[in-house]
Amino acid sequence: MELKRVNSSSLSAVGYDSTARTLVLTFKNGGTYAYFDVPPSRHRALLKAKSMGEHFMHHIRDRYRCLKLALPDEAG
Repeated sequence: MELKRVNSSSLSAVGYDSTARTLVLTFKNGGTYAYFDVPPSRHRALLKAKSMGEHFMHHIRDRYRCLKLALPDEAG
């Protein structure tokens, strides 16, 4: 999955695997998280949102199972 840079005050990158229905978000304040069983429509809505951070808070956070990822550049 490729993470694409986004223009957001809270997110720096977004990736989505439609087959696995997995949304990956990298936050500007640190941390990359995978959200599972996210429908493609939710991913599209996030990218189109006036505020990605607000959309995340209201429609994704605490609604989907998630896992913090350790990316290669974050590994100790």
